[in-house]
Amino acid sequence: MDGQPIKVAVIGGGCAAMAAVWELSRPEHGGRFDITVYQEGWRLGGKGASGRGSSGRIEEHGLHIWLGFYDNAFRMMRECHSELEAAGLGDIFGDWRDAWTEENSVALFSVAERGGFERWDTHMPLRAGLPGDPLPAGEVFSVTYYMGRAFDLFRTLLLDTTVEGRGHFDPAGETADFSDSVRDLARLGRFAGVAALAEAVGLVASLLRGVGPTPAAGLTALAEQACEGLRAWLETRWLADDRRRFMWEVADLALATMVGVIRFGLLTDPRGLDAIDDYECREFLRLNGASVRALQSPFLRGLFDLSMGYAGGDDNRPMLSAGQGLRGTLRTFFGYRGAFMWRMRAGMGDVVFAPLYTALKRRGVKFEFFHRLTNVGLSPARPPGDPSRDWVTSLTFDVQARPASGEAYSPLMEVSGRPCWSSRPDFTQLEDGERMAAEGWDLESHWDRRRAAERTLTVGKDFDFVALTVGVGAVPHVCREILARDERWRRMTQDVKTVASQAFQIWLTEDLDSLGWQGPAYITGAFAKPFDTWCDMAHVVPEEAWAKRPRTSVYFCAVLPDPPEPPRDDDKDYPARRAEEVRRNARAFLEGPIRAAWTGAYDAHGRFRWEILAAGDGGGGEGPCGPERFDTQYWRANVNPSDRYVIHTPGDFRSRISPLDMAYDNLTVAGDWTDSGFSSGCVEGAVMSGLLAASALSGSPRLEDIIAYDHP
Repeated sequence: MDGQPIKVAVIGGGCAAMAAVWELSRPEHGGRFDITVYQEGWRLGGKGASGRGSSGRIEEHGLHIWLGFYDNAFRMMRECHSELEAAGLGDIFGDWRDAWTEENSVALFSVAERGGFERWDTHMPLRAGLPGDPLPAGEVFSVTYYMGRAFDLFRTLLLDTTVEGRGHFDPAGETADFSDSVRDLARLGRFAGVAALAEAVGLVASLLRGVGPTPAAGLTALAEQACEGLRAWLETRWLADDRRRFMWEVADLALATMVGVIRFGLLTDPRGLDAIDDYECREFLRLNGASVRALQSPFLRGLFDLSMGYAGGDDNRPMLSAGQGLRGTLRTFFGYRGAFMWRMRAGMGDVVFAPLYTALKRRGVKFEFFHRLTNVGLSPARPPGDPSRDWVTSLTFDVQARPASGEAYSPLMEVSGRPCWSSRPDFTQLEDGERMAAEGWDLESHWDRRRAAERTLTVGKDFDFVALTVGVGAVPHVCREILARDERWRRMTQDVKTVASQAFQIWLTEDLDSLGWQGPAYITGAFAKPFDTWCDMAHVVPEEAWAKRPRTSVYFCAVLPDPPEPPRDDDKDYPARRAEEVRRNARAFLEGPIRAAWTGAYDAHGRFRWEILAAGDGGGGEGPCGPERFDTQYWRANVNPSDRYVIHTPGDFRSRISPLDMAYDNLTVAGDWTDSGFSSGCVEGAVMSGLLAASALSGSPRLEDIIAYDHP
């Protein structure tokens, strides 16, 4: 382009967008790309956006915890913190280890035999390395790798069982044929005890670790023999032992996974886990021997809760494809480094998007806030037989508001000495801002179409390439021309499903220990509906700006069922109605199900003690009394098309479009709804998609440098 920078328009400001922009703006490109991010409303973050409310409260879309296998996401943030440190901003943003803390404790709940709930706690071990570290030489995250770790896990489980039997067999000192050893030990394990079976499993694990990603057919047969012995051991040793029921259920599910991987030939199938993605996760496990009891376990319910895998948000319709369900589980348990999970010091907006925004601005990236995309214009339709590709000719936006100064909108505020995003736009910076505030303009609502102006960008003048990173739920509203012409895009918007979600946060004047909770501040899953996932977030309270600091803050989230008919585009009151529904759900939840975990939160008459909710300056004496005190807390219904959570259903992988698919000459897509190699509604999937989009436009990063990206 005659030596001129290539103008890239990035639509949206979530994790996928930031990953793409981070790569395209690298100094190594030498200013090759002139990048502008166009963002609806006043803040970045997408589904991960957070803001600060009264008393500097952190107000999130939901509960955000980073998992220990988020290698690509952590690598980006570690680079960002290093860059800010080098620029002299380390005193503001700190080291990345100041922003994340290790978390290895998890609690799951199951219905007790006599009613109520039983709690199952686990503490995951620390593992070598840190997320974002380069992988050790020769190590790849393959199905073979995961299976080797699974056999290691079972061997540990077997050896932890108190038995009488043979001594430990060391494969490193054995020169005999491994195949004969495994066969002999697997047979012996049925008669001579657990130790012999443990040795057989250990041998299989050693073989799997040593053969690379495509083991020989003979090894899969040996692994299946070992699995037969494991199944017999589970059923005879643990099935009748209710004290260890939860561990048996987890082991049963893990074994069904291992058997299925072997039976379906996934160790050698080039499609990997995609080969079983037409099955529903529970269906696949049942086919491979999982018991009905295990399929109802809190572990599996926790998997569906974590992925929000409920069709239409209906708790009675769990839905998760087998390939992605197993991919997520295997990555979670066998791919993490350092800690199992990582808590953020504050909100996603503060810990992730404020540093990225600051670093990218320093690199010269431009941000245009209050730009809501309304149409992606295409080139004229090509005649039949024309081999050329269509291209994007225009981008049309509703300009929701204009800065009064004529300068760029300044989005960050300061709370406790750190840059943050506000939960409301700064109307004082906007033309007619006082009127907009008085009229209640909601600049993040799909149903509030008020605007200050319309703006159309044209190809060649305003942009050369487009990275479309809006949520898949918004695609039908902004890509009407593409959908009218392209069957693949129509199929994608029909087949890739999303669900609405609901969340609330409360601030308490008493800590959870005093309310009856025992143990660490667990991340809790598989709890009672409608808020099955929650977490004690006491560690974020010091980052807020209370005059009198509450003792803790607790976040809750879950799916929100869809109405029988989707809302009309002119139904302006729809978000308010759904938010009121969440408010009622949250109050009822505090009055009922949470009693199983917080017995001390109720008075002698069995009523929730509303006075423990921090209001006003954080003390217990201000604000309304009784149930109305909940109205001082925070809740939200995530029903905007871009806010809806992407789920992975059987067979939808065929309809997902890859960022590498340049069917349009100057358009790529990115988001957790694309075919990214980890197609799941999470930060890592979105970041991997953004990296692929950057690679499609620039050739960088190389595909082999995207950790765990295993597609051809």
